[in-house]
Amino acid sequence: MTVQWRKSSHSGGANDEQCVELGRLAPRVGIGVRDSKNPNGGHLTLTSAQLTDLISQIQQHPER
Repeated sequence: MTVQWRKSSHSGGANDEQCVELGRLAPRVGIGVRDSKNPNGGHLTLTSAQLTDLISQIQQHPER
């Protein structure tokens, strides 16, 4: 299965140094999160609930 990686619409373009990409992995495996600047460097695998929690944490603490 080929993963389609998507960069956030909030990314600042090609020179944005803080970009991540998300990709839906195989069914029932989860969602991949990777560094867009290092796409071959591996990825984190999160469940939908874990991704939702991560996004919530980021929104609560945007300065980190």
